[in-house]
Amino acid sequence: MRGPRASGGPPAVLLLLLLLASGSTDGYKPVIIVHGILDGPEQFKNLSGFINEVHPGTEVQIISLFNIGKSMKPLWIQIPEFRKAIEKITSTHPEGVHVLCFSQGGLICRAVLSTSPNHNVHTFISLSSPLAGQYGGQMFKNAYLFCYNKVGQHFSFCDYWNDPHHRACYLKGNTFLPLINGEIPHQHLTDWRENFLRIKKMVLIGGPDDGVITPWQSRFPKLTRFITQISDERRQKPV
Repeated sequence: MRGPRASGGPPAVLLLLLLLASGSTDGYKPVIIVHGILDGPEQFKNLSGFINEVHPGTEVQIISLFNIGKSMKPLWIQIPEFRKAIEKITSTHPEGVHVLCFSQGGLICRAVLSTSPNHNVHTFISLSSPLAGQYGGQMFKNAYLFCYNKVGQHFSFCDYWNDPHHRACYLKGNTFLPLINGEIPHQHLTDWRENFLRIKKMVLIGGPDDGVITPWQSRFPKLTRFITQISDERRQKPV
C-alpha cells in the first residue's frame, strides 16, 4: 500500500497536520513511524519532513523492518522485531514518545503496545489502519477459505482478514486479530489490556475515500469492550 502523501495530500494527512500543529506532539516528544504493507521508510520521508515543518526539531524515526515484500510475513513474526526497535528508541526517551502507524502498521503498533508491559508511548496515532480487520466484499467472498488455514496464516493480510459471513471460521482460524482485539478468551487478555492502556492518547484517522480498507469503518473499531472491561476492574479494586 502506498504511504500517505505529504503535499497536496489527502484529508487524513491534512488532519494529521492539524493534530500536530495543535499540540499532539506534546512538548516535541519523538515520533516513531511504522509503515504499512508493501511500504518501507522511503515512502515516509516526505511525511517526516512534513512533521518537522510543523514542529521544527522534532526527532522523527522511521523504522526500517520488513519492508516492501517482506511486510507480508506473518504479523506474529514481525511484531517481536518491531517491539525491539521501538523499545530501543523509547529506552533513550524516558519522557515518552508518539507512534504514528500507517495501514497494517497500525495493527503492528497495536500488538506491540499490548505485549509491552513497560512501554512509555504517550500517543498512538493510527492512520488508515484496519484495526477491526479487512473484508473485501463479495469480490473476495471465498478468501476466507485461504486465509483461515495454516497456509493463509503465513501471510500478514490474512492475519486481519475478518469475514463477517464466516464468523466461526474467523475466530477459529485467525491466529492474530481475535487475540489482539480480545474477541476470544486467552491467558494474556488482561495483561494485554493493561499494557495497551498505558497510552495517554489514541488518535484514529481515516475516511471512506482511500479505496483500500474495506469496510472503511474498520479504522474505528469498537474498542469499548476492550477498554472499559479492564477499567471497570480497576475501579473495583480497593484504594
